Amino acid sequence: MSSASIFKKPILWVAALGYFVDIYDLLLFSIIRIPSLNDLGVSESADTGLLILNTQMFGLLLGGIIWGVLGDRLGRTRVLFLSIALYSVGNVLNGFVETAPQYAWIRFFTGIGLAGELGAGITLVSELLPKEKRGIGTSIVAGVGLTGAVLAFFISQWFDWRTCYFIGGGLGLALLLMRMSVFESGLYKKMSSRSNVVKGSFLMLFNKRERFMRYLRSILIGLPTWFVVGILISFSPEFAKAMNIKTAIDPGIGIMISYSAIAIGDVIIGLLSQYFKSRKKAMHVFYAITMIGMLLFFTAKSSIQLYLSIGVMGFGTGFWAVFVTIGAENFGTNLRATAATTIPNMVRGSLNGITALFLLFQGSLTYVNSGIATAAVVMAITYWAIYGLQETFGRDLDFIEE
Repeated sequence: MSSASIFKKPILWVAALGYFVDIYDLLLFSIIRIPSLNDLGVSESADTGLLILNTQMFGLLLGGIIWGVLGDRLGRTRVLFLSIALYSVGNVLNGFVETAPQYAWIRFFTGIGLAGELGAGITLVSELLPKEKRGIGTSIVAGVGLTGAVLAFFISQWFDWRTCYFIGGGLGLALLLMRMSVFESGLYKKMSSRSNVVKGSFLMLFNKRERFMRYLRSILIGLPTWFVVGILISFSPEFAKAMNIKTAIDPGIGIMISYSAIAIGDVIIGLLSQYFKSRKKAMHVFYAITMIGMLLFFTAKSSIQLYLSIGVMGFGTGFWAVFVTIGAENFGTNLRATAATTIPNMVRGSLNGITALFLLFQGSLTYVNSGIATAAVVMAITYWAIYGLQETFGRDLDFIEE
C-alpha cells in the first residue's frame, strides 16, 4: 500500500474527526469555565470549576477502563460509535444546564464518552493499516484531532457558551453518519472467533510482572504532555508574575498556541518515526525539543519569549499519536483496545499526581524552582520508562496475550 492510498481509508478520517470533536469538547470547559459559571450565578467559580473539571477527569479514568474492556469484548467499531454518541449527547445537554451540580454530572458522563474515542480509533487504524504505514496513519489522526482545541478557542470567542456546547454536540452527531462506512478489524474478528481466548480483561494487565511493567512504562512515557499543558501552560500567568514579566499572560492563548504546535508535531513525529524506522528514536528527539522549550520557559524575560516557549514545548510534546500507537503495538489483540484506551486516560489522570508533586515542592522552593524540580522528576521518570520498552516499529500485531 502506498502512502497516498492511506488517505483513502474511511477509518482514518472517522478516527481523526472523532478525535477532533473529542479534543474540542475536552478543552471546551476549561476555555469557557468562567463565563459559563458566571452566567449560572455560581459563586467562587474557581473552586466550583476545579470540582467540575476533576469530575470530568474522573469520568475519563472510569471511561477508559469501560471502553477498553468493551473494545476487546464487543469490537472496536461498536466502542467508536457508542463513545462518540455519548459525548455528543453530553455536549448538547451541557447547553441546557441551569445549576452547578447538573453541570458536574453531565461533564462526568461526557468524560466517560470522551475516554473511548481515541483508543478505539487508534486501535482500528493500527490493525487496519500495513505495519510499515501505521505510524503515518495514527499521526494524521492526532494531527487533525488536536486542532479541535484551536476551533474550541475561536468558537468561544464568537458564540455564547451554550452555543459552543451545541456546536460540539452537532459535530459529534454528524460524525456518527460517517461511522457507517467503517468496517471491523480483521485481527479482531479472527481473535473473537476463538472461544478459549480471554478478551478485554483489565486485570490481565496486572497479573504478570512483565506485562504490568510494559503497561506502566507505556503510560509513563506520556507524562511530559500533561505536565506541560496542565502545569506550565495552565499556570503560565502565575509563572510570569513570579518571573517579573509585566505583560499579562492569557492561558487561553497559550492553549491555542500549544495545541496548534502539538498538532504539527504529531504529524512530523509520525514521518520521523517512519524515517528512523523507530518509535523510540523519534520520541527521544521530541523529548529533547520539549526540554529546550522548558529551558526557554523558565528563563523567559518577556511575554513574547514565554509564548514562544509554549509553542516549542507544544511542538515537543506533539508525540501523542506515537505514544498511543506504542501502547497499541505493545499488547496482543485480546488486550489491545483495553491497553490503548486506558493508557492515554491514565496519563490524563496522572495530572493529579504531578500537581501534588508541584505543590509539595512549593513547601521548600520558590514557585519557579518548584516548576523546575517537577519538570526534572517528570523527565527522569519518562526516560526510565522509554529505555525499558522494546522497539515496536513494524511489529506484527497478530498475537494474543496469554
